[in-house]
Amino acid sequence: MADLHAGRTVAVVLAAGKGTRMKTDLPKVLVEVRGRPLIAYVLDALRAAGVDHLYVVVGYRAEAVRAAFSGQPDVSFVEQTQQLGTGHAVMVCGEALAGHDGAVVVVTGDSPMLQSKSVACLVEDYWRDRPACVMGTVHKDDPAGLGRIVRDDEGRFQAIVEEKDATPDQRRITEVNMSTYVFDCRELFDALDHLKPNNVQGEYYITDCPQIMSRAGKLVQALAVLDPVEALSINTVDELGAVEAALREMDHR
Repeated sequence: MADLHAGRTVAVVLAAGKGTRMKTDLPKVLVEVRGRPLIAYVLDALRAAGVDHLYVVVGYRAEAVRAAFSGQPDVSFVEQTQQLGTGHAVMVCGEALAGHDGAVVVVTGDSPMLQSKSVACLVEDYWRDRPACVMGTVHKDDPAGLGRIVRDDEGRFQAIVEEKDATPDQRRITEVNMSTYVFDCRELFDALDHLKPNNVQGEYYITDCPQIMSRAGKLVQALAVLDPVEALSINTVDELGAVEAALREMDHR
C-alpha cells in the first residue's frame, strides 16, 4: 500500500507557550488581534501556501487550543507535556510524522504576520533542490535581540548565532533568523537525534538543527525572502498594537 504521507508538505506549528508577558492567562497563540487568535493567521498562511496537514504542538492549557480548532479536518494536535524548548516541541511529533517522506514546515504559532508567499517560496525551493533545510531570513536595520545568520566567504550558510553568543562582528550582521523553516523530514529527525541542551535553560533548540546538518555535509540554504513585515514579533501588549496596525494597512493595499 502506498504511503499516504509520501511527497506531501506538512507543517509543525509551535503553540505550547504561555502568554505571560501579554498579561493574560491564555496560551499565547490564543491572544487575539483584530478579533482572531494569533495562530489562526498562521494556519491560514500555511494553507494558502499549499501545506497539506497542520500538526499543532500544544502544551500550556492545551485543551483551550484544541477546543478552538478541533473542528478543522486538516489540523492534528500533539501534546508537549514538558516545555523543554523548540527542538523538543518538534521531537514530540516523531510518532505523528513517522511515515512522512517529504517537506516539514516549522513555524511558531504566535507569528500572525507570516506570509503565504514566503512559505510557498521556501517550499518550492525545497522540492526543487531537496536540501536538508531551507530557512527564510530577513535583513533588519535594527537586528537587536535576534539570531544572526552567519555565512562563509562564499555566502553559504554556517550557523544561526543568538545575540547573547555573538561576537562584536557577528552582531553587526543584519540578516536574521525568523523561525521559518522547511526541513526534509528524515534529515530533521536525524538532526534532532544529535541535538543537545547545551544552554543555560537546559532546553533543546530547533535553531541548532541547521548547523548540525551543515556540519554533517548536508545542504542547508538560508534565503532572504521574507517580507520585512514578518519581522514584527508579539511579546508585549504594545507590540500587539503594532501588528494590528500592520494588518490594517495590508487590508488597504
